[in-house]
Order: sequence, then C-alpha cells, then structure tokens
Amino acid sequence: MKNNIRSIAIRTYIRSRLPRIIRFCIFSLIFAGVFFLYDANTYAVLYAALICAVICVFCAIYDFSSYYKKLSALLLAADVITESLDSLPRPENAVDRAYTDLIRRLYKDRNAVIAESTGSRNQMQDYYAMWVHQIKVPISAMHMLLQDQEKSSPMNVQLFKIEQYVSMALSYVRLEAEQTDYVIKQHSLDSIVKQSVRKYAPLFISKKIRLDIEDTGLIVNTDEKWLGFVIEQILSNSLKYTSSGSISISYETPKTLIISDTGIGIAPEDIPRIGEKGFTGYNGRTFRKSTGLGLYLCKEILTRLSHSMTISSEVGKGTTVKIDLQTYEITPE
Repeated sequence: MKNNIRSIAIRTYIRSRLPRIIRFCIFSLIFAGVFFLYDANTYAVLYAALICAVICVFCAIYDFSSYYKKLSALLLAADVITESLDSLPRPENAVDRAYTDLIRRLYKDRNAVIAESTGSRNQMQDYYAMWVHQIKVPISAMHMLLQDQEKSSPMNVQLFKIEQYVSMALSYVRLEAEQTDYVIKQHSLDSIVKQSVRKYAPLFISKKIRLDIEDTGLIVNTDEKWLGFVIEQILSNSLKYTSSGSISISYETPKTLIISDTGIGIAPEDIPRIGEKGFTGYNGRTFRKSTGLGLYLCKEILTRLSHSMTISSEVGKGTTVKIDLQTYEITPE
C-alpha cells in the first residue's frame, strides 16, 4: 500500500509540476544565452548556477515531501470518509480551504439525505410489518370457520396460499430490515425438510402430485427458520408449475439438497436471470402466477447464510434446484 502511494505521488507530482520545470528550463536557457553573448566570466556563471541548482533541489525535496504527506492523508481518508471527516489533511491555503469546506457541506447534505431515507424506509417497514400481523387475525378466524373441512379442500387450499403470500411479504420486510434474526446452529436437514413438506401436504393431496423424499442424515450449520422458508418457496414453485407427475427431494455429497419436479420447466434464456428482483420470466408472463419475489428472497437468504443455489431446467420436462449447504470459513487477509 505504501509503495503504491509513493509511486502515485511521484507520477502525479511530476505531472503537476511539469509547467514549472519547463518554465525554469526556458529561463535558464535565456540567462545562459545572455551570459554567453556578453562574454561573462564562465566560473562565476557556473558557480551561481551550481548554488541555484542546489537550492532548487532542496526546495523540490521539501515540496515533494509536503505533497506526498497530503496525498497520503487524502488516499487514506478515502477509506473512512463515509464515517468521519476528521482524517482530512489540514488546508494550507485558500484553495485547500475552499475544497475542504465544499467537502464538508456535501458530507453534511449526504448524511441528511441518508437519515431521511433511512427514516422513511423504517416507517414503511413498520407499516408493512403491522399490516402483515393484522391480516393474520382474519386468516385465523377463517381457519376456525373451515376447521370442519378437509385440509385438502379447495377453500383450505386457497386459504393456505393466502397464508404463504402473507408469510412471503413478512419475510421480505424482515430481510430488508437493517437487523435480521439469524440464529446459526447445527440442525438436522431431514427435520427442516419434513417440516416444510408437512406444511405443503394439502397442496400435494389436492393436486395429486407424488412426493419422493430421501432421508439425507445430514447435519448442517444454518438458520432453521430461514432455510425452511427457502425450501417452502421452492416447493411452492414446483407445485405451482407441476400439474401432474412427481416432486422428488434427494441429496448429493457433500452437503447439497436437490429438489426436482416434472413441471413445465424454465426457458433457457430465463435461467441466468432467476433470482433477480421482480423477474418473472416467460412462465410468469404466460401463466400470470408469479411475482418473481419468491426466488429473489431465496437467493438473498441463501447468500446471507453462506449457502448457494443453482437451477437447471428443460422446457416440458421439469426443473432441478440444488442448494449447496456447505459453509465456508472466512479467513482475514
């Protein structure tokens, strides 16, 4: 880092002082020409030139030292300027003071805009969180009214879908919040998968979709609630676009969960953009069943849990989602 700053300082110093150097050379040639024309004493001229050269060297060294210190301070301040302006070098002249005042005004305005934006975002998140919790009251009342019906009845299935949309909205609000309640522990992957499958059992029954599930026996470091949400979203997508056939849950070593379906598949040109916020692709535009939010949340959550997701698909044959549940230790540089 220090060597890099020094090389930058040398290049920029020479570039900034180049007009002065050129003017000095021109004046020196003028004086040399005048002395030559008037046949001045050569030794006297050389002696005076030597003294001037020594003085110029010392002045250049001092000037470069000051320039280097100021440049170093500015480059180092660039890393922490978002937190404080205390590391800015002290202005030495009117121009420096003008630039420093401008930076301080911009910094103050920036912080004011950030504070206003943060306040608005927090208010919006609080409103949506309150709305989600309030909407759960009539949903619970509807559950009580429908408790005599089968879980796989059309009314219960539609009510379950409403619950899942509400849960997705709440997860989105929590994910966008500055603090999210991640609790990373060792969990049984089979337990998390079976909880998610149990929740979607009525949809499997109502759509007559076969489920093939393989015990993994894996223990993974993850957040149980958030990984469960990801698996639920993938199951929801598989059920949404699979009208017949099966959905299978398996694994491959070392720690990869695989969820495959025999649904309509995904167009090849859409696969690279899966997980982008709001992207629905061909299926979403054609069947009008997708908002693009579910897979976006899955991608964001898995990234924050130090997991990853890859999707492969073939139109008309189905889709396979692989979740790599390995966690990688981050070593400091």
